[in-house]
Amino acid sequence: MNRELIFLRAFAVATVAGLLFISTTAFKKFGNQKFGEIDVERINIVEKDGTVKMIITNVDRFPNGTTQINNRPTNADRKKRSGMLFFNEEGIECGGFIYDGKKTANGHSAGLSLTYDQYDGDQVFQLITEDYKEGDRRFVGSSLRFSDRPSKESQLKTAEIMKELEELRKKDPKASQEKYNQYREAGLVGDVPRMMLGKSGSESNGLFLFDNKGMPKAMFYVDKQNNAKLDFFDEKGNIIASFPEMK
Repeated sequence: MNRELIFLRAFAVATVAGLLFISTTAFKKFGNQKFGEIDVERINIVEKDGTVKMIITNVDRFPNGTTQINNRPTNADRKKRSGMLFFNEEGIECGGFIYDGKKTANGHSAGLSLTYDQYDGDQVFQLITEDYKEGDRRFVGSSLRFSDRPSKESQLKTAEIMKELEELRKKDPKASQEKYNQYREAGLVGDVPRMMLGKSGSESNGLFLFDNKGMPKAMFYVDKQNNAKLDFFDEKGNIIASFPEMK
């Protein structure tokens, strides 16, 4: 009996010691870990203080309003896509990289977008590719776009405004548009295109410049008929000069 008790005690002590050894060495760092291949649904890149700086995610885990990141709500209206989201030192979203593509009932829809946001605002830079097909008609275009954003814009305030306008639109679309115009005049919402390099909706390829109201001012492009043109516009969007001259 004494021998059995001694054995059991020794076994218990050895087991505890073994568990302590495993628990203290299993998570001990021995330099950077190396993987030949890894399958993962989402990766959060964080600072030492826990601030999320980048998210790499699949479609299912893409944040779109149901969760908070850095104690801030995410865009509830944003479509889920695979890609990346970037965050600044204050934990505010500041850009992203997304892509998708799938067949539709009569063609396909695909695209890619790399964006950078104004501080605490929406995108002022975008590199985008669009590929749409419906029946026998297909449009493929890539462009680099720059925009101006309101000086008083903030992501949280914009979310509040958009929610207010959506509720108002359900009751009175005209009143919703008027309210939007008021917020725009106050410098709280809205964007103004300033430059686009690439293919336009009319399938012209070139450089397109706009004034601070978003109206076209100058275009240097090659049209669908392979004609090179240089156009200048007045404040109402009317052509005032062209090269070669229009006949």
